[in-house]
Parts: sequence; structure tokens; C-alpha cells
Amino acid sequence: MVERGSVASNSARTISDQSSTTVTAPSNAVNVSPGPVDAAIVPEKWQETVARYAQPRTLAAVRQLCTTFIPLAILFAAMAMLLEVHYGFVALLTIPTALLLLRSFIIMHDCGHGSFFSSRRWNDVVGFVTGVLTLTPYVHWRKEHAIHHATSGNLDKRGFGDITTLTVKEYQALPWWSRLQYRAYRSPLILLGFGPIWITLKHRFPGPVKAFGPKERLSVYSTDIVLVAIVGIAALCGVLGSALLLYLPAVLLAGAIGIWLFYVQHQFEGTYWQRAGEWDYATAALYGSTYLRLPKVLQWFTGDIGLHHIHHLSPRIPNYTLQTCHNENSEFHAAPTIGFWEGIKTLSLKLWDEDRQRLIRFSELPR
Repeated sequence: MVERGSVASNSARTISDQSSTTVTAPSNAVNVSPGPVDAAIVPEKWQETVARYAQPRTLAAVRQLCTTFIPLAILFAAMAMLLEVHYGFVALLTIPTALLLLRSFIIMHDCGHGSFFSSRRWNDVVGFVTGVLTLTPYVHWRKEHAIHHATSGNLDKRGFGDITTLTVKEYQALPWWSRLQYRAYRSPLILLGFGPIWITLKHRFPGPVKAFGPKERLSVYSTDIVLVAIVGIAALCGVLGSALLLYLPAVLLAGAIGIWLFYVQHQFEGTYWQRAGEWDYATAALYGSTYLRLPKVLQWFTGDIGLHHIHHLSPRIPNYTLQTCHNENSEFHAAPTIGFWEGIKTLSLKLWDEDRQRLIRFSELPR
């Protein structure tokens, strides 16, 4: 586990994304006490450093669209033909199809941050289309995700876009049936098995009125209308059953992989959680987000989202520039780094222990 020390944050500036949700970030360096990393996490002018990479490139964006949607269309066409042969062949192609759907979601994710294209209009158009493809209301999700960025690692502002995480004291204060519910929720079977179904259903309805305005509600309704229209057209053409056999397994598998990615990017033993008075944006970004080192092929399918420490430090950096930013700035290498199998093992972590400043397993609960 990496230890954290004091944070110098005498001055601040506002970082915002296209959803108008803002976060306050310190302008000075984040220092850490001697430990596995005996150096400053970020340089004094880290905002200037990341700003150099926060420039969308149209050619790179178009190339990513082509390398995502052309193979995806080919795979769906191949699956449709193989459906007449044997569903086993379809099942084999479901895996790369799911990964390409996940890559489509990452494109939507970048559009939501205004980082995929330099044009807001094109970000919104591509964001809406990829949102329909992944069953996600783009504008509504964009607002929810912006809140996540503004509050990640803040114990007093949990609840939006997070994997629900209780502290040890909160868990111990629950009645036994609520503890049982929490244990069930945090089980990999529920998170990865039922989680994609729950999120798909949840996205069919707007969130609380206090948090989401007319634009976000319209996003949910318009996405639902388009989805109903697609289902209706498929039914009239007599291909609805076949389409569902091809699409649903792929999109649910993509959802399960996406939930695991989101989980492992913030849920690791030495992650960062602090109360609002001590919470710091830059420290939460660099110490509360992982550098998930995946095999190159998986890194490609996931749009480099494993470089989550860079992404949280500056959401305006396009996914196709994250690796360059990390490689060219060694000070960012201090972020927590884990591999694929280490990421699988993090699923056993369940509670935040404020006394020990780390995530623990249920078996580690103090008696």
C-alpha cells in the first residue's frame, strides 16, 4: 500500500467538462511521505503539463471510429450468417463483439468529456449514437459521470457513478439484513452477473430531479424512443428474435467487463478516500485511480482507460493520447500500478477502513 502525506493546496482553479459540473483542483504540488514512492506525485505546474495533451485530433478520432465500427459491423454480419449454422459459432464471436461494444462505450465516454472531437456538436452526435448502441442515455450519463469525477475519493459525497462502498463503522452499524444485502451486492456474482442487467434497466429512467435537469431527462426519453423504434422495426421485419440472440449476450458481456474495469480503477487496497475537509482533487486522481496495465490487445479494446490516473487528473485528454502523456512524464509513474490478475483479486475487497486507510476484506473486520 502506498502512503500519502500532506497536500499543498493554497490556490486553486476550476476544471470543468461539457456537462457544466465543476471540480476544484489545487495548483501546487502533491507531496507524499517516504514510502514505496519517495517523490512528488505531480509537478508544481501539473495543470500546464496535462494541458499540452488535452487537444482532440480529428484524424485520430475518425480513425478510431473506423477501427471500431467497421469490425463491429462485420462481426454482427458474420454472427447473423452463422446463426443459421450453429449458435456455438455465434457464441465464439460474442467475445470480440462485446469488446468492440466496450470500445464504443469508451468513445461515448470521451465524447461526454468533450475530448474526442474538438467540436462539441460532433461529440454530442457521436455520443448519442454510441449511447444508443450501448443502451446508455448519453447526456444523462455525462452528467452522472461528471459528478463522479468531481467527487471521486470523497467519503462525504458518495453515491453518483460509484460502486457503493461502506466504511467499517457504517457496515457495523447496520442491522443484520442490511449487512446481508451489502454482502450480496459486493459479491462478484451480483456485480458482474446481475450488474449489467440492473444498469440497463436503471438507464431507462431519469435520476433524481435535484441532480438531473430537463436535458438529462430528455436524453433518457429520446434514447428509449429510439430503442423502441429499433425493436419495432426489427419485429416488423421478422428478425427481432435473431437480433436479440446476437446483441443481448454481447452487450451484457461488455457491461460485465466494463463494470470490472470501473471497479478495479478505484477499488484497490491502497486507494484514496478522505472526508470532505481533507479531500484533494489531484491526490484523489493520482492515488485513488489505478494504472491498470493490460495486455496490448485488451488495452486497445478498452481505449487505454486503464491509464485512469491520467484520465482523472485531466478528463479533457482524449483516450488516444493518454499513453503518450503517461510515457512522457515520469512523475505520473508514481500512481498505483496493478496488472490484470491483481485486478481480479481486488474483487475480494469490500469495506473502507478509515483507521487503517485501506480497503479490507470481510475476513479482516475488527472484532
